[in-house]
Amino acid sequence: MNLIELVADSRLYTLHSHTPYCDGHASVAEMADAAVAAGFTLYGFTPHSPVPIDSPCNMSKADVDAYLADVADVVRKHEGSGCTFLSGMEIDYLGREWGPSHPYFASLPLDYTIGSVHFIPSQEGDMVDIDGSFENFRRKMDVNFHGDIEYVVRTFFSRSADMIEAGGFDILGHFDKIAQNAGCYSPGIEDTPLYRRLVDGLIDMIADRRLLTEINTKAYARFGRFFPAERHFRRIVDAGVPVLVNSDAHYPDLINASRNEAFELLDRLKSDNLCRV
Repeated sequence: MNLIELVADSRLYTLHSHTPYCDGHASVAEMADAAVAAGFTLYGFTPHSPVPIDSPCNMSKADVDAYLADVADVVRKHEGSGCTFLSGMEIDYLGREWGPSHPYFASLPLDYTIGSVHFIPSQEGDMVDIDGSFENFRRKMDVNFHGDIEYVVRTFFSRSADMIEAGGFDILGHFDKIAQNAGCYSPGIEDTPLYRRLVDGLIDMIADRRLLTEINTKAYARFGRFFPAERHFRRIVDAGVPVLVNSDAHYPDLINASRNEAFELLDRLKSDNLCRV
């Protein structure tokens, strides 16, 4: 499935969204109704994948069939609506033993997948979710990571690079997501040589592979931040990296949240490039 071709004629899409099968707050049917009401032409569901560890934010293997059936139901219900619905999954990379390249995910009848890093191993090897609220992150820094924010940042980017090398996914999800919590824990860390070297190295990998990458707008309205951060848009555009603008919606009223702002920034950069030619 060529996702870039599917979104070529319309910006009314999102290919990253969640429902109560994981940590979303409205059913598949409710999110689909909101997409149609908003005039969307393409909408993808991407529950956080099953993982072989305890996680309240991830769906269980036992729910996968029900999830796929719910998406099939909305496809039938909204036939002729002008909106195409896809069944996807946001697959967590936990290392070579579990991630987008695992045969389990290839066995599922999914339309596409997103590869994301939400968990990293502690220094003792325990898998820890470093996403979510800053309050939880700060507690985990003390309890799980001995206050070593450089270890957390280095490990996040090394795991992201490992996931890219392993492959098996269609879209790279929010590739600098660690920046939000790390930046709150250690203000200014994104300007340090260590952080800049790590994120630049990952962008080099993305650019070399022309890897389909999302601009994730979920945190923009509340925190003024895209993933990747706005400061990285120029390199992505200059390298010709194909991008999708996804809302990562967890609520029906946020399916288009801050996407226009992201498109405006991308359009401005592309226009600047044309003017320099």
